[in-house]
Amino acid sequence: MVVQPRMGMSDPARMRAGLLATRQADATTVGTLTLDSYTRVGDHRAARRALAEGVPLNGYPIVAYSTATTLGVTEGIAGPSFPVQVRHGSAAPREIFEAAVAAGLTASEGGPISYCLPYSRTPVERSVANWEASVAVLARLRDQGMEPHLETFGGCMMGQLAPPSLLVAISVLEALFFRAHGLRSVSLSYAQQTHPGQDLEAVTALGRIAAELLGDTDWHLVVYAYMGVYPRTPGGATLLLEEAARLAVHTGAARLIVKTTAEAHRIPTVEENVLALEAAARASESAGTPPEVGDTGIHAEALDLVHAVLDLDPDLGRALTRAFARGVLDVPYCLHPDNAGRSRSYLDSAGRLHWSDTGAMPVRGSTRSTARMTSSGLISSLSYVQQRFDRLALDPATTRQLPSQTKESVR
Repeated sequence: MVVQPRMGMSDPARMRAGLLATRQADATTVGTLTLDSYTRVGDHRAARRALAEGVPLNGYPIVAYSTATTLGVTEGIAGPSFPVQVRHGSAAPREIFEAAVAAGLTASEGGPISYCLPYSRTPVERSVANWEASVAVLARLRDQGMEPHLETFGGCMMGQLAPPSLLVAISVLEALFFRAHGLRSVSLSYAQQTHPGQDLEAVTALGRIAAELLGDTDWHLVVYAYMGVYPRTPGGATLLLEEAARLAVHTGAARLIVKTTAEAHRIPTVEENVLALEAAARASESAGTPPEVGDTGIHAEALDLVHAVLDLDPDLGRALTRAFARGVLDVPYCLHPDNAGRSRSYLDSAGRLHWSDTGAMPVRGSTRSTARMTSSGLISSLSYVQQRFDRLALDPATTRQLPSQTKESVR
């Protein structure tokens, strides 16, 4: 299994050192250029001003830098045996893709929904148009004999309280959007959530639907270590990452995006990223026999959502816009103006996510709760994973089996 960090530094020398350390880790890795917040929202003037004033940014400002600078970061490191993916978070990534392509980087990620609703107030219709123009930048590379790659972020979108059928559906729809606009190499994401059995069922469903609808496309699955409130103890963070690694192996995912033991406190160092990569690799090697996959209806729900959107319009971009306008897609607790905001979810006592209200979504067999979500209940739900794994780490029986946080131990 391939493991990947979410690393990004504004200083070119530090960014190059991070890529080199990732390549040299004791694991099968790919590299990442994670971009800064100014570049994410298209404020390249502010990024250039920060660079001129020597102010560090929280990522690599690929548009603000010259092509020669980015080539200097990746030269001799990036290549067929060590791809480098540009990760950005933008609802309008055309300039980002142009800068990446100019520097010889042909892999990125995101999507017209997953990089619109959580990160911006950009109207969905405008985000769709932006992404159509942006995907075209990559698709033109196929005329030059190259095979660009895009990964959907749909399976990670505010994922900690979105029932998995919705995440699976959005991930599939974004992959179909990429294919409709000329790409033939895609990956579909899913973020680890609150219950390992539910996650196993969800990623399995994602693979089944992808095989059915993307059969003529080169595709693979990507699992993300939990994207919500992370454990505060090193032991809890390690246990959660190991569970993500097992999920990836048991579902046949090709790649795992890792998180570190520092995640709850600050931006991780390069060494902490390497430790996480190596710990995930070791966990994947000892994942054991896959457990039996249950069927609580995730596959059926996700497929219903996908087909309901596809039936709205032959043009998938227009279909996605109409889906949110009509509430056919509705993300719980998402405050974006184009999100209907009628759907709600809750965690049961075992940590499984259920619908309490599906709004106008065509979801069958929903479990409905009569209890209303309160502010304290929301905070408790968002902290469920953090508290569970921190408690596990403090259990003496668990702690004895945890590796110490040193490079030697994970090697």
